[in-house]
Amino acid sequence: MSEYFRKYIKSSIRNELCPNKNGQIRFKTTFKNCVLDTLRKRNFKETEVEKDTEWDILWADREWIYDILNHYHLQPHQKINHFRNHYELTRKDLMVKNLKRYKKQLVKEGKTDDEYSLDFYPTTHNLPSDYSLFVEEFKKNPGSVWIMKPISKAQGKGIFLFTKLAQISQWKNDFRWKPDSPQADPYVVQKYILRPFLIGGKKFDLRIYVLVTSYSPLTVYLYREGFARFTHHRYSTNIDDITNSFMHLTNVAVQKTSMAYDDKLGGKWDLRSLKIYLMTRYGQEEVSAAFTGVQDLILKSLQSVAKVIINDKHCFELYGFDVLFDAKLKPWLIEVNASPSLTATTPSDYNTKFNLLDDAFTVIDMENFLTGNEEQIGGFDLICKGTPSKLPINSTFKTYLGCYNNRKQQLKKLAKITSSRLTQQYTQEIVNGGSSHKGGYRK
Repeated sequence: MSEYFRKYIKSSIRNELCPNKNGQIRFKTTFKNCVLDTLRKRNFKETEVEKDTEWDILWADREWIYDILNHYHLQPHQKINHFRNHYELTRKDLMVKNLKRYKKQLVKEGKTDDEYSLDFYPTTHNLPSDYSLFVEEFKKNPGSVWIMKPISKAQGKGIFLFTKLAQISQWKNDFRWKPDSPQADPYVVQKYILRPFLIGGKKFDLRIYVLVTSYSPLTVYLYREGFARFTHHRYSTNIDDITNSFMHLTNVAVQKTSMAYDDKLGGKWDLRSLKIYLMTRYGQEEVSAAFTGVQDLILKSLQSVAKVIINDKHCFELYGFDVLFDAKLKPWLIEVNASPSLTATTPSDYNTKFNLLDDAFTVIDMENFLTGNEEQIGGFDLICKGTPSKLPINSTFKTYLGCYNNRKQQLKKLAKITSSRLTQQYTQEIVNGGSSHKGGYRK
């Protein structure tokens, strides 16, 4: 558990609530990064690899979900870090498909005002199935730039920009069935946001972390911290620079191969520093509206798949939302990652990701410490539980995204409240001559 809980929660209560005799949560994972470090730091016990069933929480890769979960019998207390069909949001083509479907549903219901607007993703077509529709759209926008992305790859692999149909002829040839490549990846093609917001002449996007613990009711926690990922080459709209990935793609995996890459800074800027910088340039009101727009597009994206995702009490999901500001500070959804990188590139990056995971495990609450009504847990703020949450009317902000992360103070305060509540509950159970706990969990 978090060090702030460990300090204040009494060991007798902790042992009573944990699901096994020695009071330790058992975990299993193949990840050797911040995930493993956080699980160990919380004093969870690592299970032996061959004992597949003896775990309480599993941090699995997506392949395990695809290949094994549907054939796996889960115990009531076990938790897994993916929903069964998370790809409905995290695969680029299905994300857009669900957003378009949700938009049609809202129009049918007469919800066409700004509150329900879904104009936060670029014009997108699936290829090769929508090729004719794309060509029609392409011809309506002469001189526009388009970007091709494989639907299920990450880290910038397979992405390229183009301005002429002839430039994707090679892709068309590669896509056709060949004996040595019978399953070439389908792509999405999107209208490229040609005028992104620049800082120091360089393009950047935002990595925002979102934890979903349920889709019914939709329960969403937004992490206050995140970061901006910068390119290492100055941006240009010159057509001659269209193939320069270091200029156009912010993916760390791409930028790390640049000769200009800074190992110490990692090409990242923490979200709060970015927000403060923007406020000094454009004022609090405009920047607050931009960050509120980011939170809105996150919620609407999740709402678009809420009835499609297979809800399962065993599952939770830590998403990495990638968002881009254009030159007018309008946020655009680029993609949603089911497995955002949790490997650190700098000490600052490590602290952010370690704290993020530590708080995520506190929200998941394997120990059953929480009431379920907490509005903030560590650096996570509850932004939806069935319906979107609203901040107090007199609040300076409309979203806590990018605000000061008071996680240490909040966790200490939460631990004291929790300890007092559990002490009273445990004492009352002893007085009554019994316990309401069975198998380590509350009824």
